[in-house]
Amino acid sequence: MQVSNSRTSRRWLFGLLILLLVALLAWWLWPATTADQHASGGRAGKGGRPGFGASADPVPVRVEPVKVGDFPLYYKALGTVTATNTVNVRSRVAGELVKIHFKEGQQVKAGDLLAEIDPRPYRIALQQAEGTLAQNQAQLQNAQVDLARYKGLYAEDSIAKQTLDTAQAQVAQFQGLVKTNQAAVNDARLNLDFTQIRAPLSGRLGLRQLDLGNLVTANDTTALVVITQTEPINVAFTLPETELDTVLERYRSGASLAVEAWDRGDRKLQASGVLGSLDNQIDTTTGTLKFKGTFQNKDHALFPNQFVNVRLLADTLKQVVLAPAAAIQFGNDGTFAYVVNQENTVNIRKLKVGPSDGQDSVILEGLAAGDRLVLEGTDRLREGTKVEVVEDSAQVPTTPGQHLQGQDAKGSADSAESGSKAGA
Repeated sequence: MQVSNSRTSRRWLFGLLILLLVALLAWWLWPATTADQHASGGRAGKGGRPGFGASADPVPVRVEPVKVGDFPLYYKALGTVTATNTVNVRSRVAGELVKIHFKEGQQVKAGDLLAEIDPRPYRIALQQAEGTLAQNQAQLQNAQVDLARYKGLYAEDSIAKQTLDTAQAQVAQFQGLVKTNQAAVNDARLNLDFTQIRAPLSGRLGLRQLDLGNLVTANDTTALVVITQTEPINVAFTLPETELDTVLERYRSGASLAVEAWDRGDRKLQASGVLGSLDNQIDTTTGTLKFKGTFQNKDHALFPNQFVNVRLLADTLKQVVLAPAAAIQFGNDGTFAYVVNQENTVNIRKLKVGPSDGQDSVILEGLAAGDRLVLEGTDRLREGTKVEVVEDSAQVPTTPGQHLQGQDAKGSADSAESGSKAGA
């Protein structure tokens, strides 16, 4: 009986101890009163209870102001560089390849001598044709003399009319024969000219595919070399039909639309050109329309069959409200941003956002020029949160030409800032 009472007493004692610990913990974590916070400058004093819940300290943030300016509206696509013209250079006559006058990869002009076929058989054929022509020309001349004589005799009524007609027919026959011989001479001379293979257009040569000593035939399947015209050069790309209205409207109005070709990493501008042409129908399998940009390519930065990132300047929006894309937030209620007012407190603004280039976004509704938007530190913000602006990016100098590379520039700046803070 005494053992049972002893166990019951220990249980009660253990339960009271737990209740005391819970009460002490609740007292310790209970928020400090307003008077205590004012007395301690917003923090718990020495030996006092620390605040529980959200800190009363201002949240450090980095902000950037909203601005007004022109916004270039670019459409991006993956493009393929295509040569303006591509020619497989083949021999037009048969024979032995005896001379090559070009170097692989050489830039040539139209009419430059590239190679030579053995010309001796074609010189002989030309001489034969010229000999036959001379023989028939002599016979024509003799027939013409006879015809003149017969005309005089016929006028004196010394010969029959049939003899005169025969002489006239013979002259006409020899005239036709001379024309045929002249054509044979021209053909032989043309074949002799074809033994010199010349560049049909200006461009860059590829690798040689036939060596000296090879016997070639007319229009052989194996080309001697391939010429690609690279000045100017084209870039083919496609755009979805949902983006065609602005482009087609400006193209049909006669406006010159700028096209830029960037490298595969989308970091370096390789060439600038203009929109040259477009296809006449939309591809039903992809819902896209084909375009072709024309580039002068004087520095030969673009090569045929090269893949590039294309940026087509469809339009330029004049004097629109621009906000940094990093400040745009997305939630259940739509798109919004944290705006810092004059009292350094946060207000939540719902936005209607237009096109964006990754660095800046066009704001159609919700913001005005001069509004300060929070770029960093948004995870602790609520409506009315007190903030402390630790850095205003509007004071950070920027260099021209960063409009389309804002993401990379911003990433570098953030890395440098983090490194400096770590070093400090």
